[in-house]
Amino acid sequence: MKNALIASAALLALSPLTAKAEEKTLTISVYAFAQDDFKTLVYDPFEAKCGCKLVVETGNSVERLAKMEANKASPVIDMAVVSMADALSASRKDLIDKVDTSKLSNFGKLYDLAKDPNGDGMSVGYTFYATSIAYRSDKMKIESWADLLKPEYVGHVAFPNVTTNQGPPALFMLGQALGSDGPDLTAPIEALGEKKDEIVTFYEKSSQLVQLMQQEEIWAAPIGRFSWVGFTKLDVPVAWATPKEGQTGGMNVMVVTKGSKNRDLALQFMDFWLSTEIQTKLAEKLVDSPANKEVKLSEEASNNLTYGEETAKSLKLIPSAAALDNRAAWLKEWNEKVGQ
Repeated sequence: MKNALIASAALLALSPLTAKAEEKTLTISVYAFAQDDFKTLVYDPFEAKCGCKLVVETGNSVERLAKMEANKASPVIDMAVVSMADALSASRKDLIDKVDTSKLSNFGKLYDLAKDPNGDGMSVGYTFYATSIAYRSDKMKIESWADLLKPEYVGHVAFPNVTTNQGPPALFMLGQALGSDGPDLTAPIEALGEKKDEIVTFYEKSSQLVQLMQQEEIWAAPIGRFSWVGFTKLDVPVAWATPKEGQTGGMNVMVVTKGSKNRDLALQFMDFWLSTEIQTKLAEKLVDSPANKEVKLSEEASNNLTYGEETAKSLKLIPSAAALDNRAAWLKEWNEKVGQ
């Protein structure tokens, strides 16, 4: 009897530790952007729902992919959000697994372009954005991407550097307008090179553009929709162009790390993030444009985000393979022709 009591006491003493050791933990790798909002709207509610702990690691894409590769043999990341091109890069390096979409109850609610962005089943889109031209509607009219290079406009234009996220997409659409849709971007880079001394700046940070437009140093610039809010607050008339060639943009996607010991929990988290409720809350906070087509937004939110089925269908995204396979060539040609 005495031995039985001692054994029971020992089990009771160990049980809190055992419970703690068995607590489910999901480690995610995300962009550093808007983490306070993500914590409030996504992370904390998911922890409460799943009874688990989220470990959140942030950083830029290069750093985060490098960490995944360094720990390939014994992954420390369970799930990550990255760009379409980075997802393909991770797939080529055998760092991620196919996403079992049969376990995502919200998968059917996504716009078609978000369901399998790279066509390999290795990622699911959770947000996307349009890239077009913000312009002074009282100074100019934009009907084509090629209008940026018109003699009467080019001296008032800022264009994204090829090294920025907006650079290649803007070049891609300029190429379309010039009659070239090749992934080498030779035609648009050459066209910019010929006008490089007239263009106001080849910008690296979109944050500088609002001030330049306010001061009337520029009238137009290709930007991502996520930068649009600042322009709407100016006391000069600024419009969002809908060029005849269409809009371009980008997409961020979710991936599951190969060898993750928490695959099911990672899929639960992805599904939670893709839900109509969570996508709506993030959109209303102007954090992310929704990939869930059931999301209904206020007029203010919809005017400041990439929103709606018509917009989703109109986006011409650079194929990830083209982006990965041509980056070095783009940079080389840019340095030779534009030199900035």
